[in-house]
Amino acid sequence: MGKQFDTHTFTRQDRQHYREKVRRCLDVFALMLNDFAFDSDKPLTGLEVEISLVDDDANPAMVNADVLARVDDPMLQPELGRFNMELNVAPRLIAGDGFDDYRRDISGRLARAEQSASEIGAHLCLVGTLPTLREEQTGTEALSRGERYHQLNQQIIQARGEDLSIDIRGLERLTTMTDSIVPEAACTSLQFHLQVAPDAFADTWNAAQAVAGVQCALGANSPYLFGRELWAETRIALFEQATDTRPAELKAQGVRPRVWFGERWITSIFDLFEENVRYFPPLLPILDDEDPEHVLAAGGVPKLGELRLHNGTVYRWNRPVYDIMNGRPHLRVENRVLPSGPTVADMVANAAFFYGVVRQLCEQDRPIWTQMTFSSAEENFHTAARDGIESRLLWPALGEVSATELVLRHLLPLAYQGLDEFGVDPAVRDRLLGIIEGRCRTGLNGAQWQAETVAKLEDDRQLDRQQALSAMLQRYCEHMRGGEPVHTWPIG
Repeated sequence: MGKQFDTHTFTRQDRQHYREKVRRCLDVFALMLNDFAFDSDKPLTGLEVEISLVDDDANPAMVNADVLARVDDPMLQPELGRFNMELNVAPRLIAGDGFDDYRRDISGRLARAEQSASEIGAHLCLVGTLPTLREEQTGTEALSRGERYHQLNQQIIQARGEDLSIDIRGLERLTTMTDSIVPEAACTSLQFHLQVAPDAFADTWNAAQAVAGVQCALGANSPYLFGRELWAETRIALFEQATDTRPAELKAQGVRPRVWFGERWITSIFDLFEENVRYFPPLLPILDDEDPEHVLAAGGVPKLGELRLHNGTVYRWNRPVYDIMNGRPHLRVENRVLPSGPTVADMVANAAFFYGVVRQLCEQDRPIWTQMTFSSAEENFHTAARDGIESRLLWPALGEVSATELVLRHLLPLAYQGLDEFGVDPAVRDRLLGIIEGRCRTGLNGAQWQAETVAKLEDDRQLDRQQALSAMLQRYCEHMRGGEPVHTWPIG
């Protein structure tokens, strides 16, 4: 969720000064894009994994502060809800055995965190939406410690001017009102970062947008919320609605939502930052002391703190990032499409597929975004969120095609080629993309396994929904700790 800050009451003057400073930062960023040397010699990748905490009965465990104090790992941080944590994995190259390095690092850190959590009766769970979370557990008392989360909650509710409405229509329907953004904490995601040169950013972002629906179909892992079976990737709809600052009247006027797929293919990263400044009022108007024009004129690297903070409160599914590492600025695409889990093996396989396909799509003579309308890419994304691995998607030259056929016949070969371009070891490449292939051939991903297992528990053991969800999640966590990819898990 970004950096923490001290208690602060925002004034009208704060918002005015912040808006002015953001625009100054945007002007400086434009100058930097024209003639500044960004770090892109050896593009790094990065991963973030959000985690839920559950107790021995697979119910939410509101103990993230206690777990974090015990594990003492600087790469683990609290997330929005007291039953959430986030693991930030150090960036690295994926050439050679880089993906195996990711797997070892993530597995080791999660194992140590699990050991610490188990000492106080809690366990880690990698799942897109926490199936056992109940509505009455999503009041403001469930917010993590830290002023940022409380300020963010206050500012979103204040901007909206009324309670938030959640209305998700899937296999079943959920309709409810909430006076906080805590329901969003039910969502835990897997985020990929890909560092790119300024002149390659637009192609990379466009490619990531084009395949977002495919990613969602393959990796869906969020079929349940508040006891109801909704979308295969309910997390998408929940995140869009639980942070929506627009009352009904502004929606009717076409005001853009803060959780946003976008509306067009781009030609520069500047397009996205400029849209953020033009369309979205500030939520957290925290001013930095930096004078970005002075820093740039003196030959330094501006932090552009206000622009970066504002960017962090516009929740694009593929977000542009400006950052500084070791004194050098760089740009990256932050891919936020996928849910957490089900296993480390599945998540690393998802990463390999994403990086490989996006790289190869950027190499094509006739890019996919010149053949596909942006509205088709957005429609694919929401279709995949609803229907998961069983979805049918629109693709140039193919028309409407099943997601699994699209991957097996067209996109997996591109992923192989893209990973070869990255220099990934062939044995690592084959093992990871073999997991994606296995998912397609069995039709079994996290969402499908959860739904089929709950149905079996309800039918065979005559459990009610809440009992079935608890029993399912306990089995899910056992398989998760076992580490075998989800498409190999037995149903029930």
